[in-house]
Amino acid sequence: MGSVTATVAPSRAPNVILWFRTFKAITGSGFRRYATYRQASVAGLVTNVVFGFLRCYVLLAAAGAAGTVAGYDRGQLATFVWVSQGLLAVVLLWGWTELADRIRSGEVAADLLRPVHPVTAYLAADLGRAGHAVLVRMLPPVLVGPLFFEVHVPSRWATGPLFAVSVLAAVVLCFGCRFLVNATAYWLHDVRGAMILWTVCSGVLAGLYFPLRFLPEWLQAVLWLGTPFPSLLQTPLDVLVERDPTGVQVALVGLQLAWTVVILAACRWVQRRAERHLVVQGG
Repeated sequence: MGSVTATVAPSRAPNVILWFRTFKAITGSGFRRYATYRQASVAGLVTNVVFGFLRCYVLLAAAGAAGTVAGYDRGQLATFVWVSQGLLAVVLLWGWTELADRIRSGEVAADLLRPVHPVTAYLAADLGRAGHAVLVRMLPPVLVGPLFFEVHVPSRWATGPLFAVSVLAAVVLCFGCRFLVNATAYWLHDVRGAMILWTVCSGVLAGLYFPLRFLPEWLQAVLWLGTPFPSLLQTPLDVLVERDPTGVQVALVGLQLAWTVVILAACRWVQRRAERHLVVQGG
């Protein structure tokens, strides 16, 4: 009888472990990089706190004598404002043009030669930045608000975990949106127009300037289902202040995760098309 030789496929576990170690190392370097900008962190923190007072008084005035507006009571409005002031630096709607700058200078060619995919590398670094922002830029405004205003304290056990998942999804989703805006430099070379459009739309439609629940219900549905903008700030804030029942909160976070998957897939697709474009142009 002939002998049978069994071929065992090599384990993929070492590759997975190496990938996680690399991702962790890049995330740590992102944290350390932003930790060096101490004066900028303090200046941004002071700005967030000052604008927190201004926004809080405006929204409380909108509630008026009735004490409620668009389903928010005064405590929920105060929490919405102060957490959004801290969350703004964590999610980082604006200010990141590193990819566009590297494309314009040609340094992006070095990124394409590295073993880590550009989307993965930039995402890991951005998560490190967000971790630093949670400690330095988010916690202080959250602690300052209750000293001067009555705030909403979550009463459901599920709110905390849902808020944590929602914030993480918002950070990744916002990174994906900013990556796509920066990636327009592959074709446009000058991204100032795209940046201005992103700045205007993200600020208004994400719920930064006012809660999107102030808008008509049909427009809210269009924004939530048709755009990723409400998932950047409005969703995690509504989860924290318990604006909706738990079932609705879970559905909003699920929609947020769906948008995150779609946008990250779009980042991969755009990067692949851009690399082909660079090859055609001899880049």
